[in-house]
This record gives sequence, C-alpha cells and structure tokens, in this order.
Amino acid sequence: MALNQSELHSSLSEIITGVESSTASSSSSSSSNSNNDDITPFPSPVLSATSLAGLSLSSDGELEPEVDDNKIVTEEDRVKALEIKAEANKAFGAKDFNKSIELYTQAIALNPKDSTFWNNRAMSKAKMEEHGGAISDATKAIEINPAYSKAYYRRGLSYLSILRPTEAVPDFKKAIKIEPTNKPARDQLEVTVKLIRKIEFEKAISVGETESASSKCLALLSSGACALDTSASPSFPLPIIPQDPNARYKPTKDFVESMVEIFKDDGKIPKRIAWEIILGCKDVIEKEKTMVEIKIPDGVTCDIIGDTHGQFFDVVNLLSMTTPPSESHYMIFNGDLVDRGSWSVEVALTVFAYKWLYPEYVFINRGNHETNDMNKVYGFEGECKAKLGEMTFKLFADVFTSLPLAVLVSATQPPASSKSEGSQPAILSEGRRRFFVCHGGPPVSKDGVTLDEVRKIDRFGRQPGQEGIMCEMLWTDPQEPTGRGPSKRGVGLGFGPDVTKRWCDLNKITAVIRSHEVRADGYAIEHDGLCITVFSCPNYCDSTGNKAAYIRVQANGSLSYHQFDAVPHPPIKPMAYSSGFNFGGF
Repeated sequence: MALNQSELHSSLSEIITGVESSTASSSSSSSSNSNNDDITPFPSPVLSATSLAGLSLSSDGELEPEVDDNKIVTEEDRVKALEIKAEANKAFGAKDFNKSIELYTQAIALNPKDSTFWNNRAMSKAKMEEHGGAISDATKAIEINPAYSKAYYRRGLSYLSILRPTEAVPDFKKAIKIEPTNKPARDQLEVTVKLIRKIEFEKAISVGETESASSKCLALLSSGACALDTSASPSFPLPIIPQDPNARYKPTKDFVESMVEIFKDDGKIPKRIAWEIILGCKDVIEKEKTMVEIKIPDGVTCDIIGDTHGQFFDVVNLLSMTTPPSESHYMIFNGDLVDRGSWSVEVALTVFAYKWLYPEYVFINRGNHETNDMNKVYGFEGECKAKLGEMTFKLFADVFTSLPLAVLVSATQPPASSKSEGSQPAILSEGRRRFFVCHGGPPVSKDGVTLDEVRKIDRFGRQPGQEGIMCEMLWTDPQEPTGRGPSKRGVGLGFGPDVTKRWCDLNKITAVIRSHEVRADGYAIEHDGLCITVFSCPNYCDSTGNKAAYIRVQANGSLSYHQFDAVPHPPIKPMAYSSGFNFGGF
C-alpha cells in the first residue's frame, strides 16, 4: 500500500521541513528502545533521554515557561485559549511558525489540559526543525490524551526525522491501533520498517570492505568499464579529454557553464563526466588542510553561501546575483549542498565542477548532510542512484569525507571601522579582521579549544560520530541563554554568547560565520555580532516562506548581507527521492 504522489507531498509539506540527527527517546517512550538499538550505520550526535525528557524550548532558544499542570482552568480560560489557538492556526497557515509557537504557548498557559494545543505546537516546532521540542510536546499531548492518534503519529515522524526509526515504529503502530483507518500512519509504518531492514542489510554486506569507492571508480575507468556515452546529450560541450584513455579529463569554463544550462533544461550529463567532476574535485580537496586558510587581496570579494539543500534553480539564481567565481571573486559553500531538495545531484555537480575548475577561488566545507546516514533518509542517495547509479552515490559519499571542515578568512586591509557587527569593538588579529567559517559552529563543548586543534583533525574517511571537535563543527547551534545546553532541534549542543566570546577572544576571531539553521531573513547576527548565521535556501523545502541570503566579505573585512527570494522550479516536490518519507522503490 502506498500514498499517491500528491497525497504524499501534501502530507509532507504539512509536517516536515527536515532534521539534523539522532536522539534518544523521551521518558515516556518504550523502555525497550535505547541508544544501543540505533541501527543507523553512522550515528549522528545523540541527546540523552534525561536531557530530552520535558525539553521545551522557545523559538528564541529560551526555555519556555513552566506549565502548571494542576491549574484550575476556568471557562473564561478555555474560551480565550481557543481564540488564541485560532490566531495560531492562521499564523501556521501563513508560514509564520515562530509566531504560531508563541501563540500556542500562550494557549497552553491558559489551558494546559487541551492536548491539541500541545500537538499543534509540536507541528510548528517540527517546521522549525526543533524536533526535540516537538517530541516533548507530542509526548505531553499523549499524556493528556492516551488515545490521541495524531500525537503518536506526530511523535513518530519527529523520531524518524532525527534518524531514530526504531523509536518511530511503536508510535506508528499505536496510532494505527487507535485509528485502524489511519492510512498515512499505516503507510509510514510500512516505509519505516523497510528503511530499517535496508540499513541492517547494508550494514551486514559492508562488513570487511576495505577498498574505497574512489579507488574502485578509478580502476573501472582504467579498465574502460565507464566509457564516455554522449547519446543522452550529443551536443554536450565536453571537458578536455586527453588522447590517453587512462588519463584524467580537465575542466574548462565553457564546459562548466554549459553543464549548468543543460541542468536548467532538465538535461543530464554522461556518468563518465560526472565521475570526472567528482574525482577532479577530490584531487583538489584532499590536498587542502582540514581548516583552509585564505586571505582576501585588495580588489577581491569573497561570498559565503549557506545551506543550498538541492534547490538547484535557487542556486542558479544565486550565481546570477553573485556572478560565478573568478580570480577577483572567491566563493565559500558552507555545507549542506544536498538532501531534501530534489536537484541535489545538480547542485553538488555544479559546485564540485567549479571547485575542479577554480581550486584557488572556490572552497567547500562539509555539512552535517554530507554524511551517509542523512543521505540515506533525506533523498540524496535515492536521487543519485536514480540519476547516475549506485556507484556514483558511493563515490560522492567517499569524497564527502575528504571535504574540509572550516575556512579561516583573513582580511588583508585595515578595517574601515573599529566596531564589530554588534556593539563591541571588533576582535582583531594583527590589526586585521578574520572570520571562522564552518557549518554548525566552533568546537565549544569545553573552553580552550584552539585553531591548532582544528587544524589537526584527521577528517579523511570519517563520519562525524557522536562527540568530539568534528561532530561539534557540523552540529552545534547558538542559543540565547549563557552557558551550554541541549539544542532545541533535539540533537547535540547549544552554546551561549559567553561561550562564543571566550572562544573568539582565545583564537582572535572577529566572528564565527555558520549556517545549519533556517532563518526567516536568510541571515541573523547573534551573540553581539560574534556569531552570524547565513542560510541560502529561500522558501526552504517549498514550505517555510523564508528569505535566503549570502554574505559578502571585502578585503578590509567589512561584511554586507544580500537577501533573495525563491524562484520557480519544475513541478517536483522536495523529498521526492527520500527513502524515509517516500515510496516508489528509491
């Protein structure tokens, strides 16, 4: 049994915008499920069950006010709460999810005994990728009404969203037991069980593998097993092909720009060309340090691009605004090129091709979605297999583990102003501004971590794991309160402004520039200007209504922020190739 495509995408657009990792179950979940039961092959950071239990964070990172479960609810309270709920529903429909969370919170304060308020707030939090809070709210709804089928379904989806499928299965089963005609829950249970079996099978067959996908692909090229086939695009402008059949191809500007135009017209490139692009990019990035260090010469600009998540047509629009990379225009792609959007292959090939063409002007950081577990659930694996075959996905996955984790951007000219992006004087290094660019944030689970420790990370062949510097750089999130705490996404670590200040002072960093989180305006300046978020997916997953942005850095270290909106794209929905939330054999 399967949902048709319109039903599937309709339900997805209402409940999912994406996720970031694995988490343990909340205190009310089945005790038979534990961290050791996680069948994800490369588990991402896990938040402990004791940390998640009761977690309820507001949209600005503050802990939400405690609710008086014993409150005597008057008729006036009930009426007022329902009025506020109606306002919250309108805000949700208008994609103002921060406002809907705030309004549902007000309704809960008036009447904490209405389970629908909790479940509706859980849905709003899921839209903002706050799956830890969504699980907590859905759990509360279940405590109030143990027969609330939608709350079990909501919680199951949030568990699945943070890559805990074994936690999701009992909730889907419970939803079906309460409501046997609940077709979405039944279909989601079916696909989740298939996902678990698939992961278990792939773990079993991978035992003992020692040869990398890159080595296998190079051997296949040498044997002539992946010959160039131009039948799909006979007029495709090829890169430079040496006469020696075993020699590697070389990129040209015309080739890269024409490839982008072919992708815009829904065209494809031959598998051999795709392999050459990926391997060509690998040749460049494996020579780079874990923390790449660049200086911006006078007359040069550097654009920092946040998450792009397979939204190819928005990337093309972005390149038209920034202009493509060149000797006078550097570009940093700050991770999460792939997943969720249904043109992740085209985005990854475009960015990799520019890196292959301009190794000294284009830089790519690894994001938390350049990882095997995320790709398996959020679409890139299925998309890559559908468009270019399984070996191409394995090649991409191999090369992802070679991507650097950070770029240290240094100005070469004195600053025009002594002021930072916040209210304090800018932190300078030898009289110049410099910025630490990474996907999630700096390694701040403890004080005293230096740039030298970042430089020494052995990234090659590694997944981020569940702790340590590499994990933190892909997963951390800023928070409003001081100190450290659990991330509201239900994964990993949140770090406060005092933590950021100590790290920037220690390492003489003017500001951390990171991505990893949707922002309504496309960017946000936080922690008194020391932490800046940039997110480059407009109308994220076709459902969030946010603007996107990129940041331009000048040679004197001044920053400018450039917003843009989504552009039309062909009628293929996000998550079309997902194996976690989709059907159809991918």
